[in-house]
Amino acid sequence: MQLRVLPVGDPRLRQKSDPIAGATPELRELAENMIETMRGHDGVGLAAPQVGVSKRVIVTAVPVRDGLSEEQESDAESDKAWVTEVINPVIVEGDGEIRCEEGCLSVPEMTVDVDRFDRVVIEGLDRHGEPMQFEARGFYAVIFQHEIDHLDGITLLSRLGSLKRGLYLKKLKKLQRDGSGSTAGAS
Repeated sequence: MQLRVLPVGDPRLRQKSDPIAGATPELRELAENMIETMRGHDGVGLAAPQVGVSKRVIVTAVPVRDGLSEEQESDAESDKAWVTEVINPVIVEGDGEIRCEEGCLSVPEMTVDVDRFDRVVIEGLDRHGEPMQFEARGFYAVIFQHEIDHLDGITLLSRLGSLKRGLYLKKLKKLQRDGSGSTAGAS
C-alpha cells in the first residue's frame, strides 16, 4: 500500500525519530509499504518520518553486496530490483567529501547542493532484526546519509541559508495555491 509522503513544513519532519526495539511483523509491513511508496514516486530512498512514522527505519533502492554499497554500471539495468532496508541506522565512520545535487520526496520542486562524506560505514539491523554493517561509497553513500538525516529531523530546507529557504517557501506556496505543486522528488 502506498503511503502519503509528508510535505516540507509538516512538523513531524523536524522531529528526531525513536529507535526500534526489534523487528516485528508490523515493522516489516511498514517497510514494504515504504518500498512501494518510494517506487511509486520514483525515489531512491525513503525514511519512516517522511510517511508520518517516527521510527528509525529507512529503505533505499540501492544494493549492498558483500558488505559494500557502491554504484556499478550494471545497476542501471536492474535498479528497480534493488532494495536495502535498515533499522536504527547509524553512521559509525565517514571520510572524504563529495558534493551532490540532492532532491527529496518531501521537498518538491527543489534540489540542493550538499557536501557529504564520500565513504561511510553504517551499522543497524536488517528486516529480521539481525545486526548488519556495510560500507557505502559515492552516490550511494549520499543516499544513505540523506535518509539518516530524515531520522534526525533534518530536511533539505535545513541545509539552505535563510534567504534561499524563504524564497523556496514562497515558491512552494505559489505552486500549492496554483494547484501545480507536487510531492514528487528524489528521496
